[in-house]
Amino acid sequence: MTETARIRAIAAGGDGVGTLADGCTVFVPRTAPGDVVELTSVRRSQRLARGWIGRLVEAGSERVAPRCPHYSGEGCGGCQLQHLTPASQQDARRKLVGDALRRIGHLEVPEVTLAPSPTEWNYRAKITLAVKRRRIGFHRVGRPDEVFDLVECHVARPELNRLWAALSARRRILPPNTEQLVLRIDREGQRHVMVRVSGTEAWTRAAELGHALRRAGQPATLWWQPEAGAPRTVFGAAEAYPAMVFEQVHPEMGDQVRAHAVAALGPLEGRHCWDLYAGIGETTRALLAGGATVESVELDHRAVRLAEARGPGVNVTRHAGTVEQWLPRLRPADLLIVNPPRTGLGAAVATHLATPPAPRAPAHPARRLVYISCDPATLARDLDRMRSAFSITEVSAFDLFPQTAHVETVVRLDRR
Repeated sequence: MTETARIRAIAAGGDGVGTLADGCTVFVPRTAPGDVVELTSVRRSQRLARGWIGRLVEAGSERVAPRCPHYSGEGCGGCQLQHLTPASQQDARRKLVGDALRRIGHLEVPEVTLAPSPTEWNYRAKITLAVKRRRIGFHRVGRPDEVFDLVECHVARPELNRLWAALSARRRILPPNTEQLVLRIDREGQRHVMVRVSGTEAWTRAAELGHALRRAGQPATLWWQPEAGAPRTVFGAAEAYPAMVFEQVHPEMGDQVRAHAVAALGPLEGRHCWDLYAGIGETTRALLAGGATVESVELDHRAVRLAEARGPGVNVTRHAGTVEQWLPRLRPADLLIVNPPRTGLGAAVATHLATPPAPRAPAHPARRLVYISCDPATLARDLDRMRSAFSITEVSAFDLFPQTAHVETVVRLDRR
């Protein structure tokens, strides 16, 4: 029996969502609002179902032809929304934030605004490629065990695609136990290739590949990371440089997010701030430039060393370790900013931040918290945990990841 559904919206993760004839909600990848689709391979659970397009009966007005041949031809899972118009994509990402805050966080928030990206394509400064059965590329949507051979990624910067073309033609020089490749253009425009392998057997042909890339006009610093080991440079750099520490894949929009978040804290002159999950110290530098003193916490020791090297070194104390470890030991703050990974704040961190300072206790009296999030679901969960202590005074979304279902959000909270 053929089942048909009309798609009414885009859900978290990028699937279209509709309703089957019996009232069951169904999620269908690569569908657009207004689409009417005949479904295949429908899998049901107690209350929900997931299916795939068997036939597009009627195309919604927001559907367009995807630009990237891999999106339709190989079912590339790197993007989720190439089949939607730019306006429809932006509307979907904006709604994902508001829906998560209301549904998961049980919060009453106004409609969320979205700052658009200046470009829809060729913005990524980093791509991560899987390696399987001599194929190197991205996973297929819905088939995580399958990898297709990448020719060109249309959301990656042109420099990365040129590097990939040169590297792909010389893939025989890569270690036979390669599991993953990371290609990156850093802030200075330098190219990097991280080769992650299974096992610990040394890579003896790194220099051969490095020189081959140079001859092809694509010089790059090569990194080698053994299983359960730290990455190290094996070609192109005299000393280890922590180029693989976290940095936004869309640096221009990342700068816009950071500037907005720091401005949301209000006047900084003479204030003491915490910068939690501080990364390579870019937000810390912005806080210091505004006249604040800062204590930062970052788990990645390489990122902390890079922040210290870049400076400044006055009015700041940088701590390497977990936020859970350092929170009870920090000097009381007037303002604080958090930028956790996709998993969000740990429960202990949210509880600590939401706990009012006891009389005469060396706890934080921070009157304002700004939360930068890359995942609406974990953001909503954390805001719900802290709702007894803070009220939401601003929610802004930023379009860091066009063609995908991901979105960056900045929330300003004031202590009740």
